[in-house]
Amino acid sequence: MDRLKIAVLDDYLRLSQKSANWSKVAAKCDITIFDRRLGVPDEAAEALKSFHIVSLVRERMPFPRELIARLPNLKMICVTGLYNRTLDVAAAKERGVVVSHTDMRSPYNKATSELAWGLLFAVARHIPYEANEMRKGGWQHTAGQTLAGRTLGLLGLGRQGRNMVPVAKALGMNVIAWSQNLTAETASEHGAKRVDKDELFRTSDVVSVHLVLGDRSRGIVGARELALMKPTAILINTARGPIVDERALVDALREGRIYGAGLDVYAEEPLPDDHVLRTLSNVVLTPHLGYAVQEFFEKAYGDTVENIEAFLQGKPIRILEPERNNSSLVRDLSIGERAR
Repeated sequence: MDRLKIAVLDDYLRLSQKSANWSKVAAKCDITIFDRRLGVPDEAAEALKSFHIVSLVRERMPFPRELIARLPNLKMICVTGLYNRTLDVAAAKERGVVVSHTDMRSPYNKATSELAWGLLFAVARHIPYEANEMRKGGWQHTAGQTLAGRTLGLLGLGRQGRNMVPVAKALGMNVIAWSQNLTAETASEHGAKRVDKDELFRTSDVVSVHLVLGDRSRGIVGARELALMKPTAILINTARGPIVDERALVDALREGRIYGAGLDVYAEEPLPDDHVLRTLSNVVLTPHLGYAVQEFFEKAYGDTVENIEAFLQGKPIRILEPERNNSSLVRDLSIGERAR
Protein backbone atom coordinates (compact mmCIF):
# COMPACT_ATOMS: atom_id res chain seq x y z
CA MET A 1 0.00 0.00 0.00
CA ASP A 2 1.28 3.47 -0.85
CA ARG A 3 2.20 5.74 2.00
CA LEU A 4 -0.63 8.00 3.10
CA LYS A 5 -0.17 11.76 2.91
CA ILE A 6 -0.99 13.95 5.91
CA ALA A 7 -1.53 17.73 5.74
CA VAL A 8 -1.17 19.65 8.99
CA LEU A 9 -3.00 22.88 8.26
CA ASP A 10 -2.58 26.38 9.68
CA ASP A 11 0.42 25.45 11.81
CA TYR A 12 1.59 29.07 11.81
CA LEU A 13 4.44 28.47 14.26
CA ARG A 14 5.29 24.96 13.06
CA LEU A 15 4.64 23.62 16.55
CA SER A 16 2.90 20.38 15.59
CA GLN A 17 6.05 18.31 15.21
CA LYS A 18 7.63 19.78 18.36
CA SER A 19 4.55 19.34 20.55
CA ALA A 20 4.00 15.59 20.06
CA ASN A 21 5.85 12.45 19.01
CA TRP A 22 4.89 11.76 15.38
CA SER A 23 7.56 9.09 14.79
CA LYS A 24 5.16 6.13 14.49
CA VAL A 25 2.94 8.08 12.12
CA ALA A 26 5.90 9.35 10.11
CA ALA A 27 7.08 5.76 9.61
CA LYS A 28 3.91 5.06 7.61
CA CYS A 29 2.92 8.47 6.26
CA ASP A 30 4.37 11.55 4.60
CA ILE A 31 3.65 14.69 6.64
CA THR A 32 3.42 18.17 5.11
CA ILE A 33 3.12 21.30 7.25
CA PHE A 34 1.17 24.29 5.96
CA ASP A 35 2.21 27.39 7.92
CA ARG A 36 -0.15 29.80 6.19
CA ARG A 37 -3.88 29.84 5.65
CA LEU A 38 -5.17 28.46 2.37
CA GLY A 39 -7.99 30.19 0.54
CA VAL A 40 -11.26 28.25 0.62
CA PRO A 41 -12.36 26.54 -1.48
CA ASP A 42 -10.20 26.93 -4.60
CA GLU A 43 -6.67 27.25 -3.23
CA ALA A 44 -7.29 24.65 -0.54
CA ALA A 45 -8.86 22.19 -3.01
CA GLU A 46 -5.84 22.41 -5.31
CA ALA A 47 -3.27 22.19 -2.51
CA LEU A 48 -4.95 19.30 -0.66
CA LYS A 49 -6.27 17.14 -3.51
CA SER A 50 -3.59 14.47 -3.05
CA PHE A 51 -3.83 14.21 0.74
CA HIS A 52 -5.53 11.40 2.66
CA ILE A 53 -5.56 12.94 6.15
CA VAL A 54 -5.86 16.58 7.19
CA SER A 55 -5.30 18.00 10.67
CA LEU A 56 -7.09 21.23 11.53
CA VAL A 57 -6.16 23.75 14.23
CA ARG A 58 -9.41 24.79 15.89
CA GLU A 59 -11.43 26.84 13.39
CA ARG A 60 -8.59 28.68 11.68
CA MET A 61 -9.65 27.41 8.25
CA PRO A 62 -13.26 26.52 7.37
CA PHE A 63 -13.87 23.10 5.87
CA PRO A 64 -17.25 23.30 4.09
CA ARG A 65 -19.06 20.69 1.99
CA GLU A 66 -17.80 22.30 -1.22
CA LEU A 67 -14.18 21.76 -0.21
CA ILE A 68 -14.71 18.20 1.01
CA ALA A 69 -16.35 17.29 -2.31
CA ARG A 70 -13.21 18.38 -4.17
CA LEU A 71 -10.78 16.20 -2.17
CA PRO A 72 -10.97 12.76 -3.83
CA ASN A 73 -8.36 11.08 -1.63
CA LEU A 74 -9.58 12.36 1.73
CA LYS A 75 -10.06 9.58 4.29
CA MET A 76 -9.73 11.33 7.68
CA ILE A 77 -10.09 14.78 9.23
CA CYS A 78 -8.57 15.51 12.64
CA VAL A 79 -9.99 18.47 14.59
CA THR A 80 -8.29 19.95 17.63
CA GLY A 81 -11.10 20.44 20.11
CA LEU A 82 -14.35 18.78 21.03
CA TYR A 83 -16.10 20.14 17.94
CA ASN A 84 -15.58 22.42 14.94
CA ARG A 85 -18.41 24.69 13.82
CA THR A 86 -16.77 25.51 10.47
CA LEU A 87 -16.42 21.86 9.45
CA ASP A 88 -19.30 20.13 7.65
CA VAL A 89 -19.14 16.85 9.54
CA ALA A 90 -22.27 15.55 7.81
CA ALA A 91 -20.65 16.02 4.39
CA ALA A 92 -17.56 14.18 5.61
CA LYS A 93 -19.63 11.28 6.92
CA GLU A 94 -21.54 11.02 3.65
CA ARG A 95 -18.21 10.63 1.87
CA GLY A 96 -17.05 7.98 4.35
CA VAL A 97 -14.44 10.33 5.83
CA VAL A 98 -13.65 9.69 9.49
CA VAL A 99 -13.66 12.80 11.71
CA SER A 100 -11.83 12.51 15.03
CA HIS A 101 -11.73 15.18 17.74
CA THR A 102 -9.36 15.73 20.63
CA ASP A 103 -10.07 15.89 24.34
CA MET A 104 -9.61 19.51 25.38
CA ARG A 105 -10.67 19.23 29.02
CA SER A 106 -7.52 20.38 30.82
CA PRO A 107 -6.20 23.30 32.91
CA TYR A 108 -5.17 25.19 29.77
CA ASN A 109 -8.87 25.99 29.26
CA LYS A 110 -8.36 29.10 31.39
CA ALA A 111 -5.93 30.47 28.81
CA THR A 112 -8.53 32.57 26.99
CA SER A 113 -9.86 34.23 30.12
CA GLU A 114 -6.29 34.92 31.23
CA LEU A 115 -5.67 36.70 27.94
CA ALA A 116 -8.87 38.69 28.40
CA TRP A 117 -7.46 40.07 31.65
CA GLY A 118 -4.15 40.79 29.95
CA LEU A 119 -5.92 42.80 27.27
CA LEU A 120 -7.98 44.63 29.86
CA PHE A 121 -4.95 45.66 31.91
CA ALA A 122 -3.15 46.69 28.73
CA VAL A 123 -6.02 48.93 27.60
CA ALA A 124 -6.80 50.41 31.01
CA ARG A 125 -3.18 51.37 31.73
CA HIS A 126 -1.93 51.96 28.13
CA ILE A 127 0.78 49.36 28.70
CA PRO A 128 1.79 48.64 25.06
CA TYR A 129 2.00 52.35 24.22
CA GLU A 130 4.00 53.28 27.32
CA ALA A 131 6.30 50.24 26.90
CA ASN A 132 7.09 51.27 23.34
CA GLU A 133 7.70 54.86 24.40
CA MET A 134 10.13 53.66 27.08
CA ARG A 135 12.16 51.89 24.41
CA LYS A 136 12.36 55.20 22.53
CA GLY A 137 13.74 56.95 25.60
CA GLY A 138 10.50 58.63 26.68
CA TRP A 139 8.75 58.77 30.04
CA GLN A 140 5.11 59.09 31.18
CA HIS A 141 2.62 60.04 28.47
CA THR A 142 -0.74 58.81 29.75
CA ALA A 143 -2.84 58.40 32.87
CA GLY A 144 -4.79 55.16 32.92
CA GLN A 145 -7.74 54.03 34.99
CA THR A 146 -8.00 51.58 37.87
CA LEU A 147 -10.34 48.60 37.86
CA ALA A 148 -11.03 48.38 41.58
CA GLY A 149 -14.60 49.34 42.42
CA ARG A 150 -15.73 49.28 38.80
CA THR A 151 -18.29 47.00 37.14
CA LEU A 152 -17.38 44.09 34.90
CA GLY A 153 -20.16 43.08 32.51
CA LEU A 154 -19.86 39.55 31.16
CA LEU A 155 -21.61 38.92 27.87
CA GLY A 156 -21.96 35.18 28.39
CA LEU A 157 -21.31 33.22 31.54
CA GLY A 158 -20.03 29.94 30.13
CA ARG A 159 -16.71 28.44 31.15
CA GLN A 160 -14.57 31.36 30.01
CA GLY A 161 -16.98 33.93 31.43
CA ARG A 162 -17.04 32.11 34.76
CA ASN A 163 -13.25 32.09 34.83
CA MET A 164 -13.36 35.89 34.84
CA VAL A 165 -15.33 36.14 38.06
CA PRO A 166 -12.73 35.17 40.72
CA VAL A 167 -10.17 37.62 39.34
CA ALA A 168 -12.76 40.39 39.18
CA LYS A 169 -13.75 39.73 42.79
CA ALA A 170 -10.10 39.77 43.85
CA LEU A 171 -9.78 43.21 42.24
CA GLY A 172 -12.87 44.46 44.07
CA MET A 173 -15.03 44.66 40.97
CA ASN A 174 -18.78 44.27 40.80
CA VAL A 175 -19.78 41.52 38.32
CA ILE A 176 -22.93 41.48 36.22
CA ALA A 177 -23.80 39.15 33.33
CA TRP A 178 -26.27 38.58 30.52
CA SER A 179 -26.95 36.01 27.84
CA GLN A 180 -30.13 34.77 26.24
CA ASN A 181 -30.12 31.55 28.24
CA LEU A 182 -28.74 32.84 31.51
CA THR A 183 -30.97 32.73 34.59
CA ALA A 184 -30.64 34.80 37.75
CA GLU A 185 -30.03 31.60 39.72
CA THR A 186 -27.18 30.44 37.49
CA ALA A 187 -25.57 33.87 37.52
CA SER A 188 -25.75 34.05 41.31
CA GLU A 189 -24.34 30.54 41.63
CA HIS A 190 -21.24 31.70 39.77
CA GLY A 191 -20.78 35.01 41.57
CA ALA A 192 -22.53 37.41 39.20
CA LYS A 193 -25.81 39.30 39.04
CA ARG A 194 -28.03 38.67 36.03
CA VAL A 195 -29.17 41.89 34.33
CA ASP A 196 -30.87 42.58 31.03
CA LYS A 197 -28.76 43.28 27.97
CA ASP A 198 -29.26 47.05 27.84
CA GLU A 199 -28.45 47.44 31.52
CA LEU A 200 -25.22 45.50 31.05
CA PHE A 201 -24.01 47.81 28.31
CA ARG A 202 -25.26 50.94 30.05
CA THR A 203 -23.78 50.30 33.51
CA SER A 204 -20.60 48.30 32.86
CA ASP A 205 -17.18 49.89 32.99
CA VAL A 206 -15.85 46.86 31.14
CA VAL A 207 -17.82 44.62 28.78
CA SER A 208 -16.07 41.31 28.12
CA VAL A 209 -17.47 39.03 25.41
CA HIS A 210 -17.66 35.28 26.14
CA LEU A 211 -20.36 33.99 23.79
CA VAL A 212 -20.07 31.23 21.23
CA LEU A 213 -20.60 32.45 17.67
CA GLY A 214 -23.94 31.35 16.23
CA ASP A 215 -27.01 32.69 14.50
CA ARG A 216 -28.23 34.32 17.71
CA SER A 217 -24.93 35.92 18.67
CA ARG A 218 -23.61 37.16 15.32
CA GLY A 219 -23.53 40.98 15.44
CA ILE A 220 -25.12 41.02 18.88
CA VAL A 221 -22.78 43.87 19.84
CA GLY A 222 -23.71 46.53 17.30
CA ALA A 223 -23.94 50.31 17.01
CA ARG A 224 -26.93 50.40 19.37
CA GLU A 225 -25.15 48.48 22.13
CA LEU A 226 -21.93 50.47 21.74
CA ALA A 227 -23.94 53.70 21.98
CA LEU A 228 -25.23 52.57 25.38
CA MET A 229 -21.71 52.22 26.78
CA LYS A 230 -20.07 54.85 28.94
CA PRO A 231 -17.41 57.02 27.29
CA THR A 232 -15.03 55.65 29.93
CA ALA A 233 -15.91 52.00 29.22
CA ILE A 234 -13.71 49.30 27.69
CA LEU A 235 -14.76 46.47 25.38
CA ILE A 236 -12.85 43.17 25.43
CA ASN A 237 -13.45 40.44 22.84
CA THR A 238 -11.63 37.12 23.07
CA ALA A 239 -14.59 35.06 21.77
CA ARG A 240 -15.22 35.47 18.04
CA GLY A 241 -14.88 38.54 15.81
CA PRO A 242 -18.32 38.49 14.14
CA ILE A 243 -20.08 38.73 17.50
CA VAL A 244 -19.15 42.42 17.39
CA ASP A 245 -20.06 44.67 14.46
CA GLU A 246 -16.53 45.63 13.49
CA ARG A 247 -17.52 48.71 11.49
CA ALA A 248 -19.59 50.06 14.39
CA LEU A 249 -16.74 49.39 16.82
CA VAL A 250 -14.22 51.20 14.61
CA ASP A 251 -16.53 54.22 14.49
CA ALA A 252 -16.98 54.22 18.28
CA LEU A 253 -13.22 54.01 18.84
CA ARG A 254 -12.37 56.66 16.27
CA GLU A 255 -14.89 59.08 17.72
CA GLY A 256 -13.85 58.40 21.32
CA ARG A 257 -17.33 57.25 22.30
CA ILE A 258 -15.76 54.46 24.35
CA TYR A 259 -12.43 54.52 26.18
CA GLY A 260 -10.86 51.67 24.27
CA ALA A 261 -10.97 48.03 23.25
CA GLY A 262 -8.86 44.90 23.59
CA LEU A 263 -9.35 42.48 20.70
CA ASP A 264 -8.01 39.01 20.07
CA VAL A 265 -10.51 38.01 17.36
CA TYR A 266 -11.68 39.60 14.12
CA ALA A 267 -14.24 39.33 11.34
CA GLU A 268 -11.44 38.29 8.99
CA GLU A 269 -8.46 36.30 10.22
CA PRO A 270 -5.58 36.75 9.86
CA LEU A 271 -6.32 40.47 10.15
CA PRO A 272 -5.32 42.20 6.88
CA ASP A 273 -2.15 44.26 7.10
CA ASP A 274 -3.97 47.43 6.05
CA HIS A 275 -6.97 47.01 8.36
CA VAL A 276 -8.06 50.24 10.05
CA LEU A 277 -7.97 48.61 13.50
CA ARG A 278 -4.18 48.53 13.23
CA THR A 279 -4.12 52.33 13.09
CA LEU A 280 -6.23 53.18 16.16
CA SER A 281 -4.38 54.30 19.27
CA ASN A 282 -7.11 53.25 21.74
CA VAL A 283 -7.21 49.57 20.82
CA VAL A 284 -4.86 46.75 21.83
CA LEU A 285 -4.68 43.93 19.30
CA THR A 286 -3.44 40.36 19.65
CA PRO A 287 -3.45 37.73 16.86
CA HIS A 288 -6.03 35.21 18.19
CA LEU A 289 -3.82 34.04 21.04
CA GLY A 290 -6.63 33.01 23.39
CA TYR A 291 -6.07 29.27 23.20
CA ALA A 292 -2.57 29.43 21.67
CA VAL A 293 -0.45 28.32 24.60
CA GLN A 294 2.11 25.52 24.77
CA GLU A 295 -0.21 23.34 26.85
CA PHE A 296 -2.89 23.51 24.16
CA PHE A 297 -0.60 22.41 21.35
CA GLU A 298 0.87 19.58 23.42
CA LYS A 299 -2.58 18.22 24.23
CA ALA A 300 -4.10 18.89 20.81
CA TYR A 301 -1.33 17.34 18.76
CA GLY A 302 -0.75 14.54 21.26
CA ASP A 303 -4.38 13.47 20.84
CA THR A 304 -4.18 14.02 17.07
CA VAL A 305 -1.27 11.59 16.83
CA GLU A 306 -3.25 9.04 18.87
CA ASN A 307 -6.24 9.52 16.58
CA ILE A 308 -4.18 8.98 13.43
CA GLU A 309 -2.42 5.93 14.88
CA ALA A 310 -5.79 4.38 15.75
CA PHE A 311 -7.12 5.16 12.27
CA LEU A 312 -4.10 3.52 10.64
CA GLN A 313 -4.81 0.41 12.71
CA GLY A 314 -8.38 0.36 11.46
CA LYS A 315 -9.83 1.25 14.86
CA PRO A 316 -10.62 5.01 14.79
CA ILE A 317 -11.28 6.72 18.12
CA ARG A 318 -12.90 9.95 19.37
CA ILE A 319 -15.34 10.02 16.47
CA LEU A 320 -17.14 13.33 16.00
CA GLU A 321 -20.69 12.73 14.78
CA PRO A 322 -22.71 15.40 12.93
CA GLU A 323 -25.39 15.44 15.62
CA ARG A 324 -22.90 16.37 18.31
CA ASN A 325 -21.08 18.95 16.19
CA ASN A 326 -24.37 20.68 15.33
CA SER A 327 -26.09 20.33 18.68
CA SER A 328 -27.57 23.27 20.58
CA LEU A 329 -24.82 22.67 23.14
CA VAL A 330 -22.29 23.71 20.49
CA ARG A 331 -24.31 26.46 18.79
CA ASP A 332 -25.66 28.42 21.70
CA LEU A 333 -23.30 27.84 24.58
CA SER A 334 -23.63 31.14 26.40
CA ILE A 335 -23.82 29.05 29.56
CA GLY A 336 -22.35 25.63 30.15
CA GLU A 337 -19.38 23.89 28.58
CA ARG A 338 -17.42 25.39 25.73
CA ALA A 339 -14.02 24.86 24.13
CA ARG A 340 -12.31 27.90 22.68
